[in-house]
Amino acid sequence: MDQLCRSCFQPLTIHKCGYFSIYNHSYEKLTEVLLKLYFQEISPSHFRKPYETKAELKEYLSFINTEIGDTSKITGSIHHMEQPSQFEIYSFNTLYEHTFHEKYVHLIKNGNFTSFLQPIVKMKNDELFGYESLLRSKDQSFYPSQLFEIARKTEMHSILDKKAREVAIKGRTNKIPPGIKSFINFLPSTIYNPEHCLKHTFKIVEKYNVDPNDLVFEVVETEKIHDVDHLKSILDTYRNHGMKVALDDVGAGYSTLDMLSKLKPDYIKIDRQYIQDCHINKENQVFLQKVILLSKQLNIVVLAEGIEHKEEYEYLKSIDVDLAQGYYIGKPSPNPVLLPETLC
Repeated sequence: MDQLCRSCFQPLTIHKCGYFSIYNHSYEKLTEVLLKLYFQEISPSHFRKPYETKAELKEYLSFINTEIGDTSKITGSIHHMEQPSQFEIYSFNTLYEHTFHEKYVHLIKNGNFTSFLQPIVKMKNDELFGYESLLRSKDQSFYPSQLFEIARKTEMHSILDKKAREVAIKGRTNKIPPGIKSFINFLPSTIYNPEHCLKHTFKIVEKYNVDPNDLVFEVVETEKIHDVDHLKSILDTYRNHGMKVALDDVGAGYSTLDMLSKLKPDYIKIDRQYIQDCHINKENQVFLQKVILLSKQLNIVVLAEGIEHKEEYEYLKSIDVDLAQGYYIGKPSPNPVLLPETLC
């Protein structure tokens, strides 16, 4: 196993009382600030201070954050024993975000989640093809985008991403019949060793007796490709277990269409900016024609998402786009929605 992510261990715990350590590497101003707060110098690089309440801990974090400004190179630990383990050491920013967003952190750790389903149709005959599974909290108390952003800041995105995959797979039970696809988002940055990190997902597929061929795992829109070989390894791992893969936001999240030739996904989802007003926007039309031509050469299925108007739908249908998704077809819903009469 080359590398393990935080989801392999217990996530950071903000103890009601304990110790707050800061690791300083030749940063004089930080040393001055810590001594001003009466931190004990354990070693030239390790400063530690006990705290009695979470409010006290927040004061230390806020003071350091305000006085230092750029804390991106500082690491630290919030620990119950005098000496923290190596898995309790995080960036200062992660400690700060964790402490000041405890409600979000609690939801990520212990919350009840569900999947909302948005329909995807075949444009050739307007029949249902599948659903995209979108993570929601059951009490609807948080926006999903906020939750994922806090998860990223608190280094809990691996945990939330894994839960999202599990909820989406479980959510098919008694809702989505065999043969109808589920499109499930995933974050490549949370998968360090594909065979290890995805083992949990594959076990869930077996547990709920889901046909792997009905699952399509797609790279989410917020991800940028930094390591093509690593992403290809992730996609190949999904495929080796009988599942399909997709690239989201093609045209925005990816620098060139050359990426399609390198990764050769089963599906691509075209970024909404090229779908909006595509029936009248000539630049969008040129891009769409280019994508469709290349995709047919590579045997990739093209999905247009974000369709909101009949005119967009009809134009995309006329240029042989394979699949369609958007509010014109159906909004995300806790239960599979019926297709509008305009498509039937």
